[in-house]
Amino acid sequence: MLRRTRLSRLLLKLAPATLALVLFAAQATPAAACGSLLAPNGAIRLARAATLVDWHDGVERYMTSFSYQGDVDNVGWIVPLPANPEKIEEGGGWTLQRLVRETHPVPQNVFAEGDTRATAASGAVVLQQVRVQALDITVVKGSGDEIVRWGRDNGFFIDKETEEHLLGYAKGSPYFMAAKYDTAAARARGQLQGDGAPVLITMRIPHPWIPFEVLALEGQQVQADLYLLTDTPVYASDMDSSIGRSSIGADVPNAPGLKVAFQEKMNAALYKDLSTDKNMGWVRPNSYLTYLTLDAPEPKVTYDMGVSATGVIRIAPYGTEPMAVVDGVTSREWPLRLPLGAPQVALTLAILLAFGLTIFLLVRAAVKVPAREAE
Repeated sequence: MLRRTRLSRLLLKLAPATLALVLFAAQATPAAACGSLLAPNGAIRLARAATLVDWHDGVERYMTSFSYQGDVDNVGWIVPLPANPEKIEEGGGWTLQRLVRETHPVPQNVFAEGDTRATAASGAVVLQQVRVQALDITVVKGSGDEIVRWGRDNGFFIDKETEEHLLGYAKGSPYFMAAKYDTAAARARGQLQGDGAPVLITMRIPHPWIPFEVLALEGQQVQADLYLLTDTPVYASDMDSSIGRSSIGADVPNAPGLKVAFQEKMNAALYKDLSTDKNMGWVRPNSYLTYLTLDAPEPKVTYDMGVSATGVIRIAPYGTEPMAVVDGVTSREWPLRLPLGAPQVALTLAILLAFGLTIFLLVRAAVKVPAREAE
């Protein structure tokens, strides 16, 4: 697939000598393949995108794993961020796979450390550099023009379409994360094609924020998995939140192809498996797990996502300031919100009441008949 796409506007190719991709791949796991992304030599494709986002007490933890299939030497990507991360570290080795099992039950260094010459020339600021397995990660802050110049000064090829896309996301946030997947280092570690390198990013923000739009590949179906860990249930709409109706199976309004597929309170087995994984001790035993799927044609995926304080999913066009996806949105929830499952409880009570009333009437009628016969 060498045609230009919205995703390829963020596909910033490095100089031919290093042959790398720069892509906003929010994440990818070795799960199932989805719409492919090809390198300039047609040798590489990305696996299905998957993300775990946890939000608690003003802190978002964003976990992604990136894998590839192909024979190029290096792979990388650039990701817009809502804030400067407090920490970037290796994520849990089995967490994403465990979440897949929970929600799908089945029978049994691009940039040399300390080199600031390009930063000074472009005006963008390198905030931090981290190595995670075979990934060299750099967090950069700047205006859209500064980020574009920074990319070019560091050897990335940025055409007009790519520039416009970066400028669009920079309107919402000045923070970007650039990473290079050093496949030579990965092979030295014993990692094979398709193996993922999990990255855990910790940021302090008022609301969860998840970008979707850049996953869209022209002419292909966009497929992605999103796992949310939150203090309260997540709802597809204000109505669901108001009356406590479960959103499982519901489509998210104004987000074609995005659906709430699964939700449950954290169970003991899942908590044990997640919290004992590497760097995952922050997982809370009383949180809610919500699984959303994205499956839509590329032209329909033009949005990013946030979650309100009451757990309602909010959607906005890509490039919207991350916190503005939620802030300033008029809520249509009732002042008095019912707990999750209230409609099901009410229905159950109504059925029991109707059943009880029916029995009462039948018994009453049976008693009256003998009385009349005795007369």
